[in-house]
Amino acid sequence: MLTAQDLMTINVIAVTKDTAVRELAKIFSDNRISGAPVIDGLGKVVGVVTESDLIFQNKKVHIPTALAILDAFIFLEDPDRMERELRKMAGVTVAEICTVNPITVRQDTPLEEVATLMAEKRIHTLPVLDQDGQLVGVIGKSDLIRMIAEGR
Repeated sequence: MLTAQDLMTINVIAVTKDTAVRELAKIFSDNRISGAPVIDGLGKVVGVVTESDLIFQNKKVHIPTALAILDAFIFLEDPDRMERELRKMAGVTVAEICTVNPITVRQDTPLEEVATLMAEKRIHTLPVLDQDGQLVGVIGKSDLIRMIAEGR
């Protein structure tokens, strides 16, 4: 049975929360990667940042629909969501645009579980941890596609 260890990339390019967004874009472009784990000073995974997070910064602002009744505004959508989106769009460091507390897998996680997790949770970059919780690899969608192409 194939496991996460069989398909993960071991030469992991990770970034910190202090990495500038512009530097992150260059790292992705230069290394032809679409995501990276975010690590703290001890090497623990604290987040994941992807191309989608970078692209999000360039989207149009969506103003929530509101209804005015008797000098009061009733938002038909969550105004807190708009605030979170605006903060993310204005972010200048990885800390401001990354997903914190990411889903991770262990080295011995079966391939079927990895694929199911990535598909159902719409995960593009999945950090792989050892028994001590240290980052030992990363699985991207391209790793799964490579396994399919190789007929494994």
